[in-house]
Amino acid sequence: MSTKAIQRDLTGAVKENGFIKKRVTQADVYPPGSLRQGLEDYYKDIIIEDLDIAYKVSYVKNRSIPFLRLYRYKEAFSFDFVNDFLDKFHANHDDYVFDPFSGLGTTTYTSMLRGIPSIGVDRLPIAYFSSKTLPLFLLLKKNELTQKWKALIPEIDNSEPASIASDVAIMEIAFAEETLIMLRMMKSAIDAQPNPYKDILLLLFFSILDECSLTSKDGQFLRLKPDKETSDPIKAMSRKVSQVEEDIHRLKLLHPNITVNDEIMPDIFLGDTRDLSDIKFKKEPTILITSPPYVNRYDYTRSYSLELCFHFVKNFEELKALRFGILRSHVESRIEKEEGSPHPVITEILDALSNKPLNNPRIPIMITTYFIDMQKVIKEWFRVLAPGAHVAMVVDNVRFEGELIPVDLILSKMAEEAGFTVKKVIVARYKGNSSQQMKKYGKVSVRESIVVWEK
Repeated sequence: MSTKAIQRDLTGAVKENGFIKKRVTQADVYPPGSLRQGLEDYYKDIIIEDLDIAYKVSYVKNRSIPFLRLYRYKEAFSFDFVNDFLDKFHANHDDYVFDPFSGLGTTTYTSMLRGIPSIGVDRLPIAYFSSKTLPLFLLLKKNELTQKWKALIPEIDNSEPASIASDVAIMEIAFAEETLIMLRMMKSAIDAQPNPYKDILLLLFFSILDECSLTSKDGQFLRLKPDKETSDPIKAMSRKVSQVEEDIHRLKLLHPNITVNDEIMPDIFLGDTRDLSDIKFKKEPTILITSPPYVNRYDYTRSYSLELCFHFVKNFEELKALRFGILRSHVESRIEKEEGSPHPVITEILDALSNKPLNNPRIPIMITTYFIDMQKVIKEWFRVLAPGAHVAMVVDNVRFEGELIPVDLILSKMAEEAGFTVKKVIVARYKGNSSQQMKKYGKVSVRESIVVWEK
């Protein structure tokens, strides 16, 4: 056989004549006898592949879904993903669906369209606002928003520019001067509107900030792109309003019998899933579908800083307080003196990294605090969920300096220790590694998984 017929793809899969012969997976590269290898062996019978679901574990599929397509919350999963798991869990009107990291609001919105009561919680204000506002679009009648927007346009030029968190560095360079002034006047005009128009227009306003700015949500930062071609704010908002009108029509075709009432209107709270004692649940949730932040250094207060600085924080100090108040999944996370590794597997990983040349010395702190926080989260979920409740959670495994962290299995072990039964670990896709990692440590398939638990 020609050697050219055998190749290795970016995920470490060895292919022969185009067919996968062997995939170099996480389980192939752990140190012999390691606790991580022990976890792989412990859960091997319930780790299953369903690579067809990969495209659903992504916001991209929402681009065709009415209203979910309006605001690009790139960490969201898809409408189809939630629908699939509501089906798998045999959800009906008697259930109460919970998303403790509500993000865009996909879980609660999808549940609403199926007539199932739901509740969402998020600590990030823009996520809370999005989850709370999405259902309001279902209250709009044809041409209602268009008329409101057309009446509002003349008021913009006479509006005083809205206050923003101007001392945040990115706000000084993210917009052309005339664009920023126009956006601030538009924000003032929107703020003066009655609800639900105010919140609906605000979400559309947040959705155009990216295209009107010289920035791009790219990886773990909001990156400056000085040569980027930007949109005119009025034209951008007009396009969004037109999309809303299209979606009103499409939703009626797709869901002709949907009736919005208090029973199925989602309960959305600005809160912290590490402590749910202040959240007003109507009853014990029976289904939990969510995706927490990944332990991948992404800082949501940076990625969504434009939205936050336009409406949710007054200055840099408030932004910084929010940064240190969210779940600790980024490298600026702070650790308390009394805090240490929450689990033997984490201790093993930290020991392995202690002699590695990390490109950021705070990575061990991030790993430690992430799993401390997620352990608290899991215990809270077990406390508030109904007996027999089902959990489906999307998680991402990571690799730092060649050391693989099986996030799916560590969290599943923590869940088991909290009282859950681990039913499945579904591999949705295998991801490759950075070129630097592959050069130093070889190509290894890293899982993105859906963990399925039951109380």
